[in-house]
Amino acid sequence: MSLITLSIPIFFLLIGLELLITRIQGVQYYRFNDAITNLSCGIGSQITGIFMRFLTIGVYIWIYDHTPLKGWIPGDPKQAGLYLAVMIVLFLGVDFFYYWFHRLAHEISVIWGSHVVHHQSEEYNLTVALRQAWVQGAFSWVFYLPLAALGFDPAMFVTIASIQTLYQFWIHTKVIGRMPRWFEYVFNSPSHHRVHHGVNPKYIDKNHAGTLIIWDRVFGTFQEEEEEVVYGITTQPKSWNPILLNVEYWYDLAREAGKAGSMRDSLRMFYRAPGWKPAEMGGMLAYKEITPATFEKYDAKASAQMTAYIFIQFVLLLAGTSAFLFGIKEIAFPARVAISLLVIFSVLNIGGLFESRRWAIWAEALRATVIAGVLWFFASKYMGNTYAMLAAGVYLLVVLTWLWTHTRKLNLN
Repeated sequence: MSLITLSIPIFFLLIGLELLITRIQGVQYYRFNDAITNLSCGIGSQITGIFMRFLTIGVYIWIYDHTPLKGWIPGDPKQAGLYLAVMIVLFLGVDFFYYWFHRLAHEISVIWGSHVVHHQSEEYNLTVALRQAWVQGAFSWVFYLPLAALGFDPAMFVTIASIQTLYQFWIHTKVIGRMPRWFEYVFNSPSHHRVHHGVNPKYIDKNHAGTLIIWDRVFGTFQEEEEEVVYGITTQPKSWNPILLNVEYWYDLAREAGKAGSMRDSLRMFYRAPGWKPAEMGGMLAYKEITPATFEKYDAKASAQMTAYIFIQFVLLLAGTSAFLFGIKEIAFPARVAISLLVIFSVLNIGGLFESRRWAIWAEALRATVIAGVLWFFASKYMGNTYAMLAAGVYLLVVLTWLWTHTRKLNLN
């Protein structure tokens, strides 16, 4: 089980603490629809990560097994001083290569498509840290392969990479202002990372660091937090649908590339900076000055009753997904695939319900039927077939009745 999975309870404890602090301070850093979408993207990222690890970690292990440098780096924890030194060097390597992946993910359009989801939220709170793109790992893993070739043990690499990722959770907050000056000079901080998420022209493509901000200082991408940050991306996605949010950029990129006058320009749109177009299509996108007062956030809202329903279903989904991730080693591969598809289907439905989509109501009825079947299957092992069928039937009847009663009053799209 990964360190990230084990940290899930801590993530939600800290999110709860941040919510409490903002309530005490009387500030509004959360919107329900935005926060749930952030978490839905995070759930999807964990699910796709189950299957991408075969590629990412598998290739790392293969290179490590075939490098002539394998075994020359001591990995025995009993050699405390040497082991610690190796871990520090590996940490610096992981952080260095993360900086370059992250920077290029902002500077090369096709890679930006694998990362853009993380920047789409127009709020800034701890749930944004969990808003991860579903296929980012398919791009980032290549950057770490030199560490395998240098002979760094895969288990050590996974541990350090997880720690580096966990560090970045706490910097997604507005509750913490500035850290001490010495800290801000060396380490990434909430202040530095707020800049990174800014859509203000002076903040775009700055502060790419994971843990050590020194990489940005050395390579010329550092920017202090000065004016108030406006969060999001230059082209608002205007959706709460996690699947759409993960594919929309690539779809638009491919569509625009198809309009270019030559194959060369079409290809350049994929590897040039996001927003680049040939001159006849308008050239590079010009960034407009923006302030919180002039920026209108996307905020399509569900009804109060639908919001309550979404909350209940999301809590159940979160509990079920967490149980799945914690117990995944005991689950056969076909069952992993089936459960993963149900989870993805669920986050898709939640996004549709937020937007009052007509298809989402029918899809939700189908999802409730599937869940009732799953409930009956597992519950029958513990309470007998009759009572399990009764429990599943009651669940399905309640959901379908609620959907019929409340959606008739809505103006569905």
